[in-house]
Amino acid sequence: MSVPQVLLLGGHGKIALYLTPLLLARSWNVTSVIRNPDHEAEILKLGQGKPGKVSVLVSSLDDIKSVADAQAILDKVSPEYVVWAAGAGGKGGVQRTYAVDQDAAKHFITSSFATPQVRKFLLISHLGSRKTRPSWFSSADWDRTLKLWDSILPDYCKAKWEADQLQTALAAVTKRRDPKRRFQSINLRPGTLTDEPATGKVSLGQIPIGDRNVSRENVAIVADRLLASEDAEGWVDLLNGDEPIDDAVERVAKGKIDAIGDEDVDGMIQKFGL
Repeated sequence: MSVPQVLLLGGHGKIALYLTPLLLARSWNVTSVIRNPDHEAEILKLGQGKPGKVSVLVSSLDDIKSVADAQAILDKVSPEYVVWAAGAGGKGGVQRTYAVDQDAAKHFITSSFATPQVRKFLLISHLGSRKTRPSWFSSADWDRTLKLWDSILPDYCKAKWEADQLQTALAAVTKRRDPKRRFQSINLRPGTLTDEPATGKVSLGQIPIGDRNVSRENVAIVADRLLASEDAEGWVDLLNGDEPIDDAVERVAKGKIDAIGDEDVDGMIQKFGL
């Protein structure tokens, strides 16, 4: 099997900076897409001593205005795996949140699913991106989710939800129409992020929120393990916990545990006319 080429969108984000050397350590090659050329040297340094090769593509996701724009980057990089670790990060106001977290993400989702060479698409979303209370959420968990939507980060939630719905709909349609295609669609959904060092232990899959959060380094490790799995797919909620990461990923992937709950997937498919 050939060495996977990974297209890492949002390459200078904190999670991506943790993820890049993990992917390179697998002897995979990574093309890191960044907006600011001043960050190129920092990205290239992540490849020192690693068997994989890292390259940098300076291209602003703000400029991705269509599926064709996203496809042009896919054609340039020719990846087997695509990772969306990008986001406006609250910079540039509401307009930029929708331009990057919603529109650019959707363009890359559409182009990735339409590109036969792409076999895995992992999008980093967030645990509160949902419209239907799952059975494993407590009342407090759901109240916390609604507050996130209503008053804490309403535009971010709306933007991410649009992208999540499209990815989920396309995953379902692809599986129905082309069941022989090898394609893994992974929606990784961490809770509140912290900059604490990795604990190496998490709660993964269908999990209550409680008062827990998750370190960005743990998120990167889980993303790496999910990409390496031949079974991982669907919605994967993530918080710090007590289960070793490798065990948690194997349990969720092999068990086909999906955190989508009772969300209306057929409604998503109809929404996008798929």
